[in-house]
Amino acid sequence: MPRRGENIRKRKDGRWEGRYYTKEIETGKSILHSVYAKTYGEVKQKLFVAKLASETNAARAGRNTNVRFKTVAEEWLCHVCSEKKHATYIKYRSVYEKHIQHKVGEMFVSELDSKNLSRVFTGGSREMLSDSLQKSISCVLNQILSYAVSQYHCHPFTYSHCRYKTAPKPVEVMSMSEQARLLHCLYDEMDLCKLGIVVCISTGLRLGEICSLKWADINFEEKLLHVNTTVQRIAVEGKRTRTTLLEGEPKSVSSKRKIPLSDELVKLLVIYRVENRKYVVGKNRPMEPRTYQYKFQSYLRDAGVEKKNFHALRHTFATNCISSGADIKSLSEILGHSDVKITLNRYVHPTFETKRSHMNALSTVYGRIMGQY
Repeated sequence: MPRRGENIRKRKDGRWEGRYYTKEIETGKSILHSVYAKTYGEVKQKLFVAKLASETNAARAGRNTNVRFKTVAEEWLCHVCSEKKHATYIKYRSVYEKHIQHKVGEMFVSELDSKNLSRVFTGGSREMLSDSLQKSISCVLNQILSYAVSQYHCHPFTYSHCRYKTAPKPVEVMSMSEQARLLHCLYDEMDLCKLGIVVCISTGLRLGEICSLKWADINFEEKLLHVNTTVQRIAVEGKRTRTTLLEGEPKSVSSKRKIPLSDELVKLLVIYRVENRKYVVGKNRPMEPRTYQYKFQSYLRDAGVEKKNFHALRHTFATNCISSGADIKSLSEILGHSDVKITLNRYVHPTFETKRSHMNALSTVYGRIMGQY
């Protein structure tokens, strides 16, 4: 018997058969087609591909102006897979399958309007979409709509979702006393894992960048650190629970950068350099980011510092640079940002001591003004 909702059945000869229909353009008559395979799973995949190809060809030939949204989405995802980094493709596919496909996938593109698309951002009472997730959904949704316009000549349509902003999380920056306690802990019985934390708070490296940092990326003569790779754990396509550790290029062109190293940091790196070891904090393969986060938390506990996210090291580095008089453009390039606005809006956090010094300086100015009368 065919399974409910699927034109798939097992034949007497042992093969599985999947059936689908197309319409003849001249007569409008429905034509039955079949695909065959040895297993149910194989024929289901063949049937999906055949239906997708049929609908795509019909739409492009002008035979079916009502192309389904899922047809456009799958074709766009194939394009992303061939043009973008694998991690980007996996992220886009995950967003589409979890938040978009089951809500508007079966609809025709011509049926979509603001009311229909708003369903993507609504759910049960327990569903709460963060600002970041809503932004990702909007990005994927509009890229699919743009692809429909370019490839299927659909009417141009862009959906603008009014996001409900949640309270922003406070940015974690370590105080001077916390930095002192942590550094004392790191320098006490220093090893390569502790050295990696010192490198992060001294250069602003991201977690994935330090986990994939190789000794070959450090030029000791010119005192430069080259950021060439990053590592992250991503989902395996087709598997909901399986993930894999992927090493690849940094997240953007600007993230691939050169960072000048201080004399003190170079001396420290020379002392702990291991000739037959490929990675700085790993051995012959990248360090698992989650494992390194656990190590960082253990160092914080040993130093008597409250729990903080690993990214706090990057924010702390940026804050220290600003307090030391670094210009925003230089800091932006060291952090690997594509725009100084990102540095200003997200990473410049003046300390309370810096603010107090500004207020005292202002009092001095007022004092001079008063002295003129």
